[in-house]
Amino acid sequence: MTPLDKINAMKMPFAELKGITFVSAELDRVVAHMVVRPDLCTLRHTIHGGAVMAFADSVGAAATVINLPEDAKGTTTLESKTNFIGGAKEGTTVIATATPVHRGRRTQVWTTRLETDDGKLVGIVTQTQLVL
Repeated sequence: MTPLDKINAMKMPFAELKGITFVSAELDRVVAHMVVRPDLCTLRHTIHGGAVMAFADSVGAAATVINLPEDAKGTTTLESKTNFIGGAKEGTTVIATATPVHRGRRTQVWTTRLETDDGKLVGIVTQTQLVL
């Protein structure tokens, strides 16, 4: 089973609710898309910051799962920090790319870069995942 197959086989109800589609997965890089729908927006038809954070959290968690040691039972987010850089309008596709900063026995740290489909930076999220 490829890393992308493993991610797509996982039941991630909140990621499904947000409309996240995982398009590429390797041990060192996971990429997903999410269309900015009206229910993910704040004022002026712009993506809500919580939607940005939740999108990145789902992608970073999926990246952690495909990198878990054999004896691990799962993962949970310990800490997350978001830098909001720009917005994304309703109808835009946001692309999240997660890459590892640290992959240890007890924790993993991932940075997820979120950009619009035309390359505009929306945010950068760094999260720490606990290996359970």
